[in-house]
Parts: sequence; structure tokens; C-alpha cells
Amino acid sequence: MNDQRAIHDRELLLGGAKRNAVLELWEVKRYGSDSYGDADYVSIYGMRPADWDAKGARVLGRTAVECTRDGLGDAIGKDVAAIVTPRPRPARTLIVDPFAGSGNTLYWLLRHLPNARGVGFESDAGVLRLTRQNMAALGLPIDVQNVDYLSGLAGLSVAPDELLIAFIAPPWGDALDKTSGLDLQRTMPPIAEIVDFLLNRFPQNHLLCAIQVHEIVLPVSMAELRARFDWSTERVYELNAPGQNHGCLFGTKRWAP
Repeated sequence: MNDQRAIHDRELLLGGAKRNAVLELWEVKRYGSDSYGDADYVSIYGMRPADWDAKGARVLGRTAVECTRDGLGDAIGKDVAAIVTPRPRPARTLIVDPFAGSGNTLYWLLRHLPNARGVGFESDAGVLRLTRQNMAALGLPIDVQNVDYLSGLAGLSVAPDELLIAFIAPPWGDALDKTSGLDLQRTMPPIAEIVDFLLNRFPQNHLLCAIQVHEIVLPVSMAELRARFDWSTERVYELNAPGQNHGCLFGTKRWAP
């Protein structure tokens, strides 16, 4: 089927011929139109597709699907700031994104917490190459390192009194079912494994996890995850049509808002 006629949806861009292809602007806009009725759906770095494309930024097919777009990143950033701002300020705050992808989530978290430092990890060389090119083209001082999440977190230096904020959004793969929703035990890797590693790696730090979820989550997988925190709350961001919305599970360890 000719690319111009193909439906540009999650299946084509994430698991089909366009997965590792650098998308042209029309393809980015077509994905937004076909999947969400919005040609500007893949707005990232505070810009519409036409604007970031004109400045030289590019994305792979899978990145267009998996990235945190601006509306969602802004909403998550506002909620993270609202959770941590009332607390007594620690000496420093570190934001880490173990699956940074486009780096857009870090962009928005650092916009809402401008005094924090941030670092992202991305193990995929192709995604990282484009992300670094985008950061350079747009003049964004965001640090994304070419390392897997385990190695990145193992080598991360965090002061004992530093607040650690982790945005956790590993690839969902086939963990998202159109009927039953998202199974947090089947993400790649399972989210509970990531949280456990953080808790064991940083046993002294106050921790806030912001975990990207779908509006429908398999209840047993959500209960398993929330049991690991001292305090937790869930938000769903109604930015799309029902059944297409993402949300965030916020959980803290060793402190509570």
C-alpha cells in the first residue's frame, strides 16, 4: 500500500514499516490526524510539528507514538511541581528519566522545576542520535546519556539529602489492550522492577515516582505497584477522546505531601 494512502496509526508507526524510519513532516501530521483528529498532536519541545520540523528536529515512527507530547508533559510537570513545592526544600532536586526517548518529558519537568538538575537515559542508539540532534538544533540544554536504565541508575550520583524525582515510562509494547487496558506487569521492563531498583539503589533519599499510565489499568497491576509507596495518587488527563487518554500514578517513599 502506498505510504500516502496508508492509515498512520500506532500499528504502522510502532510495529510496522515506519518503526525505525525518520518521519517526514506530512507523516507526523498524518499520524495525528488519522489517530487523534489533530494534525498537531505530536507537539513537542513547546512547538507544533511544523515549527520543530522547520528548526531541524526529527523523530522516528516509534518516537512519535511513544513520546510524551506537550499537552501531557505540561500537565505532568504541573502536578509534579504541585506535589513537591510545598515541602521543605532539600539542598538539591534531581529529575531522572530512565527511558528518555525524545527528552520531551524532561523538557517539561525542568520547565516547571527550573532549579532542579535533570538527566535522561536512552539505550537505543538511533533514538538517542535524533534526540541529541534535536537538542542541539533547538538549543535545549538537556542531558540524555546513551546507557540502559539499570546501568544509568547504578552509576547515578545522588546526595543523601537530595530529592529524587523519577519519571517512569518504559515501552508498553503489547501491555496495552484495547479492552482491558494497560497491564503494568507487562511493560518492558515491568514497572515494579524499575521501582524496586530505585528503592534499593537509593535507600536514603526521599523519592517521588511519576509513572505514566493509561486511563484504563488492570486493577491487580495497579494495586501491586501502589503497595510499594508510602503515599500515592492517580491522575488521568482528559486530553483525547475517551479510551485514548494517558494518566500518571504519583507515588512517594520516605515522605508524603
